[in-house]
Amino acid sequence: MSESNTVRQLETQSLRIIFAGTPEFAASSLQALLDNAASRNYDIVATYTQPDRPSGRGQKLVASPVKALAQNHNIPVYQPVNFKSEEDRNALAELNADLMIVAAYGLILPKAVLETPRLGCINVHASLLPRWRGAAPIHRAVIEGDAETGITIMQMDVGLDTGDMLFKARCSIAESQTSGELHDQLAVLGGESLINALDQLDAGQLSGEKQDDADACYASKLVKQEGQMDWSFDANTLARKVLGLSPWPVAYTETSKGTMRIHSAHCVDGVSSSPEGEIIAVTNDAIHVSTGKGILALTVIQFSGGKRLTVKDALNGKYSDLLQVGQTISKGLSHDG
Repeated sequence: MSESNTVRQLETQSLRIIFAGTPEFAASSLQALLDNAASRNYDIVATYTQPDRPSGRGQKLVASPVKALAQNHNIPVYQPVNFKSEEDRNALAELNADLMIVAAYGLILPKAVLETPRLGCINVHASLLPRWRGAAPIHRAVIEGDAETGITIMQMDVGLDTGDMLFKARCSIAESQTSGELHDQLAVLGGESLINALDQLDAGQLSGEKQDDADACYASKLVKQEGQMDWSFDANTLARKVLGLSPWPVAYTETSKGTMRIHSAHCVDGVSSSPEGEIIAVTNDAIHVSTGKGILALTVIQFSGGKRLTVKDALNGKYSDLLQVGQTISKGLSHDG
């Protein structure tokens, strides 16, 4: 971007921006740019987003949230599979952008792309780097019980979230906060942080800070199998897992009557000498399950083919016999965490 770690002050009155992103998290940053475009002389010349994907029972092609927002504002949309072709790289260069802003785009950008805009590429990343580099920083922060997280505006390089940090904004993580709730909070914070960083860029006050690789953690992509509950773990770890995997892929346990998804759960006081995965108490509000250490109270569950149920409703349903004291709700345990 520049020969030093200091981002150069803008040389043009209007900032020509390419925005690259795909999901709702990214759309929040694009919306922030749109909301501030007139007052801050942003010229959003194009958006890049992932190709339309099949979705739903009919597997119809669906536009990404970023594409839908861009089209609503008559912004040109580009959807290359990657940037390997010379045609795609040339199309990017012809936009003559000052800056490319990337947020949850989903493509690895090669060096040639990173160097195409005059001021390079910056990224809106949902963690306090260098903690939680990678695909699922929000979920990993919740699963690991982090007390805080935030947004890092980062100068992109060829590494995976390894570039210089330009701007940070912090937020706390509530004990009962799901990854979905934290996502929505960080999406808003991401847009606000982006505008603050661009203001500092305009004033010539934005400078880069190198990351300490020794403090880095890798936030690997979530897979459905990760949701399986291992009841030999302690209740606190399992409660964080339920929160961290909500709303997707959702924690679950394999019972004698099929898969039971666990949408909401929390720790309760007490100890249990019962086998792991055994129900030790049932109330109108919760099913108490013994774990490797402590007790986990399940409050919202779902059986295969059914809808989400409160415990009260589940106890009146066709699986009520499974949800009784002394029953074991784990059909075999996985020890992969």
